[in-house]
Amino acid sequence: MIKLPKQRVYLVDGARTPFLKARSGPGPFTPVDLSVQCGRPLLARQKFDRKALDLVILGCVNVIADEMNPARVAALRLGLGEQMVAFTMQINCGSGMQSIDTAYRYIRDGSHQMILAGGAEALSHSPLVLRNSAVEWFGKMNAAKGPLDQARAMAGIKPEFFKPVIGLERGLTDPITELNMGQTAEVLAHRFNIDREMADTYAMQSHHRLASAQKDGTLDDEVLPAFDRDGTVYDHDDGVRPDSDMEGLAKLKPVFEKPYGKVTAGNSSQITDGASWVILASQQAVDEHGLEPIAEIKDSEWAALDPSIMGLGPVMSASPIVQRHGLTLDDINLWELNEAFAAQLLACLAAWEDDDFCRELLGMDKAFGRIDRERLNVDGGAISLGHPVGTSGNRIVLHLANAMKKRGAKRGIATECIGGGLGGAMLLEAV
Repeated sequence: MIKLPKQRVYLVDGARTPFLKARSGPGPFTPVDLSVQCGRPLLARQKFDRKALDLVILGCVNVIADEMNPARVAALRLGLGEQMVAFTMQINCGSGMQSIDTAYRYIRDGSHQMILAGGAEALSHSPLVLRNSAVEWFGKMNAAKGPLDQARAMAGIKPEFFKPVIGLERGLTDPITELNMGQTAEVLAHRFNIDREMADTYAMQSHHRLASAQKDGTLDDEVLPAFDRDGTVYDHDDGVRPDSDMEGLAKLKPVFEKPYGKVTAGNSSQITDGASWVILASQQAVDEHGLEPIAEIKDSEWAALDPSIMGLGPVMSASPIVQRHGLTLDDINLWELNEAFAAQLLACLAAWEDDDFCRELLGMDKAFGRIDRERLNVDGGAISLGHPVGTSGNRIVLHLANAMKKRGAKRGIATECIGGGLGGAMLLEAV
């Protein structure tokens, strides 16, 4: 069997919607709406015809009933034609990055030349779920034949049947460990001695960095405005709190482990709606269409670990990339590490500074080292702008590429923890 040489894969452009904080009731956009809102202007500014795209891949976790396979629905609404193959993937928080990784591997191996890969999530549209006991009662009512059977079934009605459960709440609880994601962050805070002040300090910094990036125009090319059916314009991530301070954060109560927990609403990622797309291309496509790449994707890695410590996923996935390429801490100029929880992110940093952890679990000779905070999430992250689950992995790769270009950085890593005990990471290099 002839083994073909691997193709170089470039990230040539990308965009996202503003991330909109979920408030009361469904937000103005569904996952497909969001995908179309940023996809249309992104494609409109390209030099190539839309028919040059080979494939559409979209990460989405909370697919709504009216949009089964949202990738295909979005592709059609974007005018990519009936012949465009499009599929949706789900790996929890890693869905948006997995779409990029799948596209990367298709192009690298030579089967495709140019792919649109994205992530979309509208957490405000998460369904309300009936309890199993209520479902059983409705089933009995539906199966009842005649007035007598219906009366018997009706006698079993209980008030709790009409109190639904928020689907998102169940989705964020691991079915194996029965811990919700916030509780897994508390486990790591305890293991790595992350205190409340450390978590709050990091959260405050995230808000200040995003506010600064919004003010100085850093995000102008990356974040495209979205317009709802009433003509309302959404042009910025609306969860940011520029005036966030330690005094205000300290007033918030622990959410998951009362009264002494470290994780609060203030130092956790926000529940939001948003979408992101990137365009990946081969060297052939770049030359053929005269494209100007932002960055080259050099490598990717996925890792699995105990779901109760899923927050260490970035450590377990990014470290093999570093080792495989013989890189040191100084070789990585920028990091995007998704801010699921401040305590979780700080635990990852602490793990890389721990000699025993790095030797025993990563196979390193010593600790990887201390990541310079000036190289980490330089324009804020999910704590300040939100974490639309299926989108975040796509956003951090896109933003890493843009941040590298702006700062003249040579190399960067985007990485994230993934509910269920997984982690994903990608290595990007400047073109």
